[in-house]
Amino acid sequence: MATVSDIPQSALRKRRVDGRKTETESAAVDDEHGANTDKDTEKQRGRVSLQTGTYWLTRIVLLRSVAFIYFVAFSVAYNQNKQLIGERGLMPCKSYLSSVKRYVGGKVGWAALGYAPSVLWFLDWTDMDSNLDGVALLGMGLSGFVLVTGMANMVIMVTLWVLYHSLVNVGQLWYSFGWESQLLETGFLAVFLCPVWSLSQVPRRCPPSLICIWTFRWLIVRIMLGAGLIKIRGDKCWRDLTCMDYHYETQPVPNPMSYYMHRSPWWFHRFETLSNHFTELIVPFFTFLGRRMCMVNGAIQILFQVVLIVSGNLSFLNWLTIVPSLACFDDASLGFLFRSGGGAKTVVLQLQNEDTAGRSPKPTKGMLIRRVVNISLGVLIAYLSLPVVMNLLSSKQVMNTSFDPLRIVNTYGAFGSITKERTEVIFQGTQSLDPKDPEAVWEEFQFRCKPGDVYRRPCLISPYHYRLDWLMWFAAFQTYEQSEWVIHIAGRLLSNDSTVLSLLDHNPFRGRQPPRWVRGEHFKYKFSQPGSASAAQGKWWLRKRIGPYFPPVDLEGLRGYFQSRNWPHPHLPPKRN
Repeated sequence: MATVSDIPQSALRKRRVDGRKTETESAAVDDEHGANTDKDTEKQRGRVSLQTGTYWLTRIVLLRSVAFIYFVAFSVAYNQNKQLIGERGLMPCKSYLSSVKRYVGGKVGWAALGYAPSVLWFLDWTDMDSNLDGVALLGMGLSGFVLVTGMANMVIMVTLWVLYHSLVNVGQLWYSFGWESQLLETGFLAVFLCPVWSLSQVPRRCPPSLICIWTFRWLIVRIMLGAGLIKIRGDKCWRDLTCMDYHYETQPVPNPMSYYMHRSPWWFHRFETLSNHFTELIVPFFTFLGRRMCMVNGAIQILFQVVLIVSGNLSFLNWLTIVPSLACFDDASLGFLFRSGGGAKTVVLQLQNEDTAGRSPKPTKGMLIRRVVNISLGVLIAYLSLPVVMNLLSSKQVMNTSFDPLRIVNTYGAFGSITKERTEVIFQGTQSLDPKDPEAVWEEFQFRCKPGDVYRRPCLISPYHYRLDWLMWFAAFQTYEQSEWVIHIAGRLLSNDSTVLSLLDHNPFRGRQPPRWVRGEHFKYKFSQPGSASAAQGKWWLRKRIGPYFPPVDLEGLRGYFQSRNWPHPHLPPKRN
């Protein structure tokens, strides 16, 4: 048997070298295997590193958010338009369009379209209820598709914008709120996020325009500055930090949380008011201080809107205001919203890697045209923003105003003044022959959400919206002469009109003869004190009668009133025995 000394030294050295080489190679293989394992584990855990400065995922989030608001808005329209502006609505849009047509010379031309842009001009007016339902259902269908899939193109978004424009411009008083213009402006900007025809969450040939992203950021800056400045220039309580002492109780439609937040300590209300001023007047300028501060602005604005959503029923206003705040975030910051290994996130990562490696596709003719369109959008928004900026700088600032007929760039604001006491108009009816009879029994009609029955808990409906309930809040601190539609409602209640009654929660005369007389009573409402005897009895509200809002009226007595205003007189019920 050979010993070590018998083996040639050269062969021994070779084997040792080979042995070292083998160990090194094994270590390398192990390292590579370990690295691959780590990568696989990292991939499994979803640790996909997205780069900053791109907005592919931001676009998907923005489009889905806009689609959600559209869906809610069209749902409200479908459920309430017939009662408010339909054939037998309180303010029929057919009558409105006819008056506009007469005003512009009796023709449906550019003058009529410029005064009230709406597709309803071109539809058959013999069945306006079907037209209104068709517009709302089409809007719900298209917005629902974008919401579910995250895919949209210009055709879909333009259609949604035109359809909602068509409702707002004939909605009259019922669509006079600031959030209608805000939705139209937001929807207009969303059009330019999309490719013209193709449907894809990540359309490779249509990268999100930084100009478009900045138009959304400019929108949230204007919304917040407008709201902050109108407060500072408006009610004194915003300057002495006492407005939140009243807001939760006197806002248009409180919710259950409003009841408890109203009873917060005085120092907390002062903190709320200071925080409001900071958020609306200081934080918006963070947008222009780089990526991190822009994201801080977006986060604070979203948190602020969430607090408002929790503390009151302000329709879809706060939900809508969250939308432009989302443009403060890029793909790297929104990646957590998307499933790791999912289609959109994976494609975006690939696109970012291609850009880093310099393998981006050369711009096509369509992409170059799109750049021109985006630049034109920026110029248009800048030009239309001039009167808005002048309004913000003016000591006579107005809020919720449009300076162009298409409502592309508007001025906003909310709660420039705060009511210190809550008053409500309560409709009451009686079947008594004589309304002055002290023995007459007056029974109350209940609205769906506004305060009425003191034992009924405040509703929770945001982002949905009952338009009639909201307008009743305004009517309560006006007179019935200033809000004549209140008398129109009284006439409908006298005839047991199913159209208007569908907007109410409780009709005390259901299944019985309609009331002979209806009146409006004016009450002052206050929240009960939590833990008090009244609260123990189940009372959410305490109320005290102020006096009559409008006197008792009957159908015959309203005939001349209705005729003088060209309102269709409700059909008189059969004579009673």
